[in-house]
Amino acid sequence: MDELKLCESDFRFMDIVWENEPVSSGKLVELCLDKLGWKKSTTYTVLKKLCEKGFAKNEGAVVTALVPRDKVAAFESERVVERTFNGSLPGFLAAFLGGKTISEQEAAELKKLIDSHREG
Repeated sequence: MDELKLCESDFRFMDIVWENEPVSSGKLVELCLDKLGWKKSTTYTVLKKLCEKGFAKNEGAVVTALVPRDKVAAFESERVVERTFNGSLPGFLAAFLGGKTISEQEAAELKKLIDSHREG
């Protein structure tokens, strides 16, 4: 699958799948009613669409994700940085942090993450 883009409602649906998988399709209907206010028909329509797109599978009335949450999140994050900040990570971080401060621990974690992804 080349594109991991999900609209908001599809992402919320997949979030329920990721949190509960493997989940019976009947239980998924209950969860979607409770968390999203969806009727049974809506849940099955969205499930069918996401199965066709390769995000989930429904075998023997058991639903599982085919694409991990972190892959979708990474794709979405990259899209935001590309589209909004012309691919500039420093620009993204500056906007994200705004006037906020971060703890020493958060700064150390970010530095460690940056160092682990540095070229060369």
